[in-house]
Amino acid sequence: MIYDLIVIGGGPAGYLAAERAGHAGLSVALIEKRSLGGVCLNEGCIPSKALLNSAKLYEHAIHSEKYGVTVTGAKLDHAKVVERKAKVVKTLVGGVGMKMKANKVTVFMAEASIQGKTAEGFAVKAGDEVLTGARLLICSGSVPSLPPIPGSKEGLEAGYVMTNREILDMTTVPENLCIIGGGVIGLEMASYFNTAGSHVTVVEMLDHIAGPTDAEISALLLKEYQKKGIDFRLGAKVVGMEKGAVSYEKDGKTEKVPADVILMSIGRRANTAGLGLETLGVELNRGAIVTDERGQTNVAGVWAAGDVNGKSMLAHTAYREAEVAVNNILGKRDVMRYNAIPSVIYTNPEVACVGMSEEAAKAAGVDYVCKKLSMRYSGRFVAENEGGDGLCKILVDKKYNKVIGVHLIGNSSSEIIWGAAALIETELRVEDIRELVFPHPTVSEIIRETIFEF
Repeated sequence: MIYDLIVIGGGPAGYLAAERAGHAGLSVALIEKRSLGGVCLNEGCIPSKALLNSAKLYEHAIHSEKYGVTVTGAKLDHAKVVERKAKVVKTLVGGVGMKMKANKVTVFMAEASIQGKTAEGFAVKAGDEVLTGARLLICSGSVPSLPPIPGSKEGLEAGYVMTNREILDMTTVPENLCIIGGGVIGLEMASYFNTAGSHVTVVEMLDHIAGPTDAEISALLLKEYQKKGIDFRLGAKVVGMEKGAVSYEKDGKTEKVPADVILMSIGRRANTAGLGLETLGVELNRGAIVTDERGQTNVAGVWAAGDVNGKSMLAHTAYREAEVAVNNILGKRDVMRYNAIPSVIYTNPEVACVGMSEEAAKAAGVDYVCKKLSMRYSGRFVAENEGGDGLCKILVDKKYNKVIGVHLIGNSSSEIIWGAAALIETELRVEDIRELVFPHPTVSEIIRETIFEF
């Protein structure tokens, strides 16, 4: 059988692409070597949110007296949290499998290896079987970046150095947890294990946390974490690790922090090794597959979507890239845009951003105006966050009077940011947004209140 489309990788990009293509009537083969759902569903987005939700419930319980509710004997049982996490993952993985079946996608649980181009199409080995497809969509995702820090290899083999995969399955809470990297994954794990009872130290090479997040929002988030007792070593380079300690250099001095468990969270890189891309001559850039705005590679009939293209390593980006690729495969013109992709840090408080930060706008030479308001301008926020605060920050392009960036810190931010993304995507002017009706009382009204500051 010659499939209309072979999809390599069953993560967000791969399973959504297979579902959409199958629904459209194409014969589709999906090859996944580990578990349907990929890293996001099994080792990232979903399991980490299960843990963070339990941490938030625990924090609500121990601080409930502020709301007139008395809770005695509140306890976070980490082993049970991990058990529930596994149940959530199993349920959702099963749901993906049912979607594949409903859309007549043939799933091969095997490692994929591209064999080359034949007269019939593209040959891909799935385990012991060789499949042929008229088109090929590569969605092989990404893997953790593991720089050769002295002691890291030995630590990974011994089990006290971990990646996101291992730490999400760990059933005990370490007394001392050292996290290398202050990006989203590192911060979310720092937040959870701090609540669970670990003394957490985050070592970050940059002078700030949360990567490209707006600097003002990043600084506010840092203060909130420090209030909770998380220790940060910024502008620090890790130079070694051993059982019980991590060594780092800062300002010319070498220091150590205690670490019963070490989480390597330095970032991720495209997973292209061993796929056989060289048999087709697929172009790579620093290990990531090069694609155009339609998701097509330099090889006719070969497409790529998700982390493997290295452009925006987020599950929701992968979903949209998959849709763009499938639409073009089906002959429907569609293009990928990256100017309004939201990002979220799901800690307590939440951070959510979309569009340009002030730093990015300045670097691009954009003439903009910025307005900001405390989250306490939202009645709903005040009612539900005793003693809490946050910030809404909006950037508007002076030339066109359109929103180019929205940055939020405060609970409910993750559920609001999609609306901010829509404002940017649809290029609404400030005067247009003023005419929109927001439900009251909601935290989302902070967007409207800030817009009226312009």
